[in-house]
Amino acid sequence: PNHFNNTCCYDNFIYINHYPSKKVKERISNMKKLIILLVFIFLLSGCSNNEEVVNILNWSSYIPNEVIKDFEHQTGIKVNYNTYSSNEECLAKLQAAKSGTYDLIFPSDYLVELLIEKEMIQKLDKTKLNNISNLNTNYLDLEYDPSNVYTLPFLAASVVIVYDEEFVNKEITSYNDLLSSEYFDNIVLLDDQRIIIGMALLALGYDMNDTNDSHIEEAINWLLALKPNIKAFDSDSPKTFMITKETKIGVMWNAEAALAMNEVPSLKVAYPSEGFNISIDNFAIPNNAKNLDNAYKFIDYILKPEVMQRIIEEYPYKNLNIKTQELLSDTYINNIAANIPDNYFNRGLFVKNIDEAILKYDKAWVSIK
Repeated sequence: PNHFNNTCCYDNFIYINHYPSKKVKERISNMKKLIILLVFIFLLSGCSNNEEVVNILNWSSYIPNEVIKDFEHQTGIKVNYNTYSSNEECLAKLQAAKSGTYDLIFPSDYLVELLIEKEMIQKLDKTKLNNISNLNTNYLDLEYDPSNVYTLPFLAASVVIVYDEEFVNKEITSYNDLLSSEYFDNIVLLDDQRIIIGMALLALGYDMNDTNDSHIEEAINWLLALKPNIKAFDSDSPKTFMITKETKIGVMWNAEAALAMNEVPSLKVAYPSEGFNISIDNFAIPNNAKNLDNAYKFIDYILKPEVMQRIIEEYPYKNLNIKTQELLSDTYINNIAANIPDNYFNRGLFVKNIDEAILKYDKAWVSIK
């Protein structure tokens, strides 16, 4: 022990004893002051952090990441981006989230109707949108939101049948064509109860929004008859099954079919004779949104023709921006799945809000899957 410097040395280790020197005490005191100062600076910087954000909930595979990054770069607003695969999932996430979690959502037509009814979205202040005149007026003032009080259209979509002529030797024109045993384990369907049960109802000659118990039971039996042919339910990337030739036939959104057709020349698209679902997805702002101005900035940014062009070229749904149409490539324009002709689109059918009858569809979906 070295009693002169108040320390003990054993095998190259140094220990401070219970009675530190005045110099050590000063060092400890200075260290405490430094720590307190650093904590104060950290807290102060945290309190002054006014980072601008916008919290978005949207369909998966709908807006390219590069478009989001460009918005962040141009505006300095950070985008927190979350996704869903069906309108039912969107509603569930909204209902489960804390107040103010989301600033902007993209519900489809029938969900818009339900959200208005439940007072979950707010009226739009269109004076904050400089690019609103770019929207095609044919897709405004529709039945689910007259005068577009609560929403504005983003993109339109249609459900189509896509099939591979390399393996399918006859033209497919009807949902009932899919029941053939030659397509065993070779069909991919959207993982969406309203679309698929609606498809079965149409195949049977009923309305796709039918809530009659016996008709729904018939639809269940129709889908159970189809089930041996179903390889997968997939709403996120059904095109992959067609591109890799894991399936011969798919029932999917038109953009997925269009992307698959660009990869595989032997694919052909069909708009079923019984009818088919069309959908318009919309900009909507939840009632409890915290970052309103930033939500409007994002909407207005998306409505720019060149921005919508970038979105459409990557995710080729039906374009609703009149100024964007002039910018689109021949690849898009000439693809019947992507650039849905108006005479086809006008034959399409909207999924409707069926209120409590949705429980019948929930029960049917469980028995089918």
